Amino acid sequence: MRFSVRHETIYSYDRPVVLAPHRLRLTPRGDGGRVLSRGLVIAPEPAVMREVMDAFGNPLVLVEFGPGGSDLLRIDSQFEIETREAGAPGAGGLPLLPWPCRSEAPGECLLGRDPGPEVRAFAGALAEAAGWQAMGFLDALTGTLYRRTDRHIRQEGYAQSPQETLERAQGACRDLAVLFIACCRLMGLPARFVSGYQAQAESVDGRRHLHAWPEVWLAEAGWQGFDPTHGTRVRDGHVALCAAPEQGATMPVEGGYYGPPVAARLSYRVAVETSG
Repeated sequence: MRFSVRHETIYSYDRPVVLAPHRLRLTPRGDGGRVLSRGLVIAPEPAVMREVMDAFGNPLVLVEFGPGGSDLLRIDSQFEIETREAGAPGAGGLPLLPWPCRSEAPGECLLGRDPGPEVRAFAGALAEAAGWQAMGFLDALTGTLYRRTDRHIRQEGYAQSPQETLERAQGACRDLAVLFIACCRLMGLPARFVSGYQAQAESVDGRRHLHAWPEVWLAEAGWQGFDPTHGTRVRDGHVALCAAPEQGATMPVEGGYYGPPVAARLSYRVAVETSG
């Protein structure tokens, strides 16, 4: 599938501030397809801009600004990419759950706070109903969260705790991803948080937004994505920007400013076009 994405982010301040260095996670990961073009326009223009790779294989753009003040930071990211369909792992060939805590995946993808007895019971019931088959559990988890959760848009803030999302049966895409990850790790399945874009236009407010979903390490099949917000496995209809054990390491724009506190406002616009 061919994606054309434009993501514009604007931070405005009540008075000029000196911008601190920023980390931008707005470049598609190379393992998801072939990048056809990309551009990045930043105002004010950075004094230094360089591209690096983080510890989890994510492309980052590091920017540093000059000493002058500005009451606006505008970041305009555009790219085109042809995604490739992920290979579907077979139901057989994978050991029964729970898996022992050994994997080629980063060890952090197995760790996390105890999500609580309700989440443990929820994950255990799904695994038992699936006959402790890994793929059966993952598909059941994806479908169950899709059917039972009132999904909505929440523009700001980190994800809710897994227990809160399970108890309230409502949340944004990042909330479902974090609950999914917690359930997987309880079964010994390494899982990580992914941010990016998706092809489906479904949105309760009619706008496009940055999306989030989980990926699970499935031995020889590698990382496989699941999207509980849409109730599907991830194939070629998603574009990953960043993947990490926790949400905090996937923020699209990370930075700040020097000086006394000022009122700041964030606005953004995401446009996604697809074909093929």
